[in-house]
Amino acid sequence: MRAALIAIAAFALAACGEKPQTNRADHDTALYKGTGTPFVAPGWKQGDRNSWEQQLKTRAQMGQNDYVKVN
Repeated sequence: MRAALIAIAAFALAACGEKPQTNRADHDTALYKGTGTPFVAPGWKQGDRNSWEQQLKTRAQMGQNDYVKVN
């Protein structure tokens, strides 16, 4: 009985741990510079800040605005 309680407690405590997230992008670079991969939205040029801002504006108006979708 005691061994079962210890095993349950160990399992419960192991579930509370968080693994480190090491596969993340570098946050020191600006977002508009891109990732260097060819998979980007059409019309956006990596490294071009004006192109990045235009893509965000278009996405906010056309792709994520539910009022535009309904009409």
